[in-house]
Amino acid sequence: MDKSRYVGNSSREAEAPSPGIYNPRMAILKVAHMGHPVLRAKARPLEAAEIRSPALQQLVDDMFETMAEYQGVGLAAPQVHTSVRLFVAGFPEPEDHDEDDEPAMPQMALINPEITIVGKEVQEDWEGCLSIPEVRGRVPRATQIVVRAYDRHGKRVEIKAANFTARVIQHETDHLDGVLFFDRMKSLETLTFLEEFSRYWSRRDIREE
Repeated sequence: MDKSRYVGNSSREAEAPSPGIYNPRMAILKVAHMGHPVLRAKARPLEAAEIRSPALQQLVDDMFETMAEYQGVGLAAPQVHTSVRLFVAGFPEPEDHDEDDEPAMPQMALINPEITIVGKEVQEDWEGCLSIPEVRGRVPRATQIVVRAYDRHGKRVEIKAANFTARVIQHETDHLDGVLFFDRMKSLETLTFLEEFSRYWSRRDIREE
């Protein structure tokens, strides 16, 4: 998910494991764009032995590096041409972070995620995608979820997430099922290129807040 110039509800909370670093010599991977078949395929689950393999650990590190390079807040394995059920998300807390500021979304690497929606509240907000560059649209998502998955070390984890963090997790898990954010939109009326989003829609949201 593309976080650049994101405007909307920024309330964030989650309990997530630290992603850790396997290899400091990480690579920036090529991102698949809409139209590539890998983005519409259902990704396969990873076995326990695969999770602990050097190849998978390297992939996780490369995905974090790629996500940071393209200013994303989430990146799923199919987006880098690898059809397995894995995504990375989050961003590190800035050095100048104030205690009164809202917490940054913690970094996480989740494997074989399973989402349970909590409650009935749904919120529509702006989303972008690294695989659909320069485009934004308003997407309805559950505001509270629980996700159960394996971390990069093969440990079973459970994360309670709300608002922005829940939105990112749902967006990335959709990628593992071949679903793009277009598919979740109730209407395509808000679909906009980033330039027009910045000129019209983002300023409108700021005034509403």
